[in-house]
Amino acid sequence: MKADFDTSARKRPVNLTLNEDLVSQVKSMTGNLSSVVESLLAEFVSREKRERLQKSKTVEAAVAAWNKFNSGSGSIADEYSPL
Repeated sequence: MKADFDTSARKRPVNLTLNEDLVSQVKSMTGNLSSVVESLLAEFVSREKRERLQKSKTVEAAVAAWNKFNSGSGSIADEYSPL
């Protein structure tokens, strides 16, 4: 699967505040907490991008439907406009 981010980008230290018990449990399961967190962040970014794209497509479809209705029926406001 192709990554949605630059896998060759340099790594930098960051400060995180995590639950101590969770960190202990994870460390007993893996020797590389950083790679686990990076993998989870990559999944989050990918999912968030998909959801935002879907929402954008939904909005575009609603706008297109409204514009189609408006072009066929005219603006609802025209009926009530004093101009």
